[in-house]
Parts: sequence; structure tokens; C-alpha cells
Amino acid sequence: MKILLMIMFFILGSVFASFLSVVGIRLGRDESFIKGRSHCDNCGKSLHWYELIPIVSYLIQFGKCRGCKKSIGIRYFLYEIISAVLFSLSYYIFGISIDLLIALSLICILIVVVSSDIEYMIIPDQILIIGVILLLILNTIKNGIMYLGISIINGLIAFIIMLALKKIGDIMFKKESLGGGDIKLMGMIGILFNYQSIIANIFLSSFIALPYAIYITISKKDGIMPFGPFLSIGAIILFLFGLNNIDILDIIYSLI
Repeated sequence: MKILLMIMFFILGSVFASFLSVVGIRLGRDESFIKGRSHCDNCGKSLHWYELIPIVSYLIQFGKCRGCKKSIGIRYFLYEIISAVLFSLSYYIFGISIDLLIALSLICILIVVVSSDIEYMIIPDQILIIGVILLLILNTIKNGIMYLGISIINGLIAFIIMLALKKIGDIMFKKESLGGGDIKLMGMIGILFNYQSIIANIFLSSFIALPYAIYITISKKDGIMPFGPFLSIGAIILFLFGLNNIDILDIIYSLI
């Protein structure tokens, strides 16, 4: 039974990612994600239902549009497969519980964030507002109404820490070191964590981003990179693997 449910969540994750990645891209370019059919970005051809089956359609079409034969872009396939795995893994870890609902909600929100930030280096305020409200509600259901204030305070702590890092980075590098979206994103993520895990998430995200940061600094003159995807990766790792109560020093020592 558990295997069947894991398969179901795998399929569900791919379906959600197929839709939400498009939402993120359309929000990033200020387009409606409600109106208009899905289409090829190269030739504008409207896609039929059999061209929109998550994971399967990409593999059958060898990653190319059936109309213009141009590459669709592997990012859509990666969003679907990674989200499918994360949905299935979340069920395996948490079972049917409020933690599972929080994990799936967090993953869905971050799909939109990552797709928009990678494509346009924009994290839409709309999705962050929805995320803050949703995570506050779910966290309050899990921990009780008295925890609502703590969740808000944790979010503010995360926001202030990121804002302070931005100010320091701007002075050190004499240019914008972090975008406003990254600061607000961390504030949303902070709702789910205590102050130690907030610091751990920033440290872990920076550690994961370091190789790419080195590469992009060498290969591009502007050296600009989206940090939202790395904050998202760190948050999912911390939430899924229960590191919320581990001492920050233990995490730092393990990475070093």
C-alpha cells in the first residue's frame, strides 16, 4: 500500500510541477497563467493534451517541439522529475500528516520561485504572499494558535538577517549582493524554522551555491546569479530531514 501511495505522490508531484513551473515563468514576465493555452516558446504552437503529460511527453518527443523541432528545454523535465521525487520522498518521510501537507505546500511554492528566479531573476511578490499566509496557517494548525506569534517572529528574524547580510555584502562588493526577492523569500522560509535553522539554511544554501558562484564569476563579467533556488534547496533539505533542532555548529562542522 505504501509503495502504491508513493507512486501516486510521484505522479502528483510531476503534475503539480508541470503546471507550477509555467506559473513561475509567466509571473516572471508578468503574464496571466490563467488565460491562454500552453504553447511552444519557439514557434507559438498550442500544445495538445498528449504533449503535456508530465515527464512522459518530454521523453517521447526527445525534448523537442513536435511543430518546429526546436529543443523544449530540459528545465521543464527537471522540474517535473525533481518535484515528483520530492513529493514521493515527503510521503515516505512524513506519511499522511500535517507535516506532509506543509512539505508539499513548501515544495509547490518553491517550484514557482525557482522557475521564475532562474528564468528572469525575479521572485514574484504574489507567490511569496500566498506562501506566507499558507505556511502560517499550516504551522498554526500543527503547533497551535499560540505558535502563530513565534512563526511570525521567526520569519522576521530570517528577513532581518538576510537584510543585514545584503547591507554588508553591498558595502564589501560595492554592488547589489542580494536581491529584495531573496530577502523576502528567506523571511517566508523562516516561518517554518527556529533561529538556528534559519542560520543553517543561509549557510547551507551558500555552501551549495559556491561552485556555481565561482563558475559564473569566472565566465561572466557581471557575476550575477539567482540565489533563490539555492535558498529553496537548503530549505527543503532542512525540512525533509528534520534538522530544525540540530545545533548550527554541528552543521557547520559536518560541511567543513
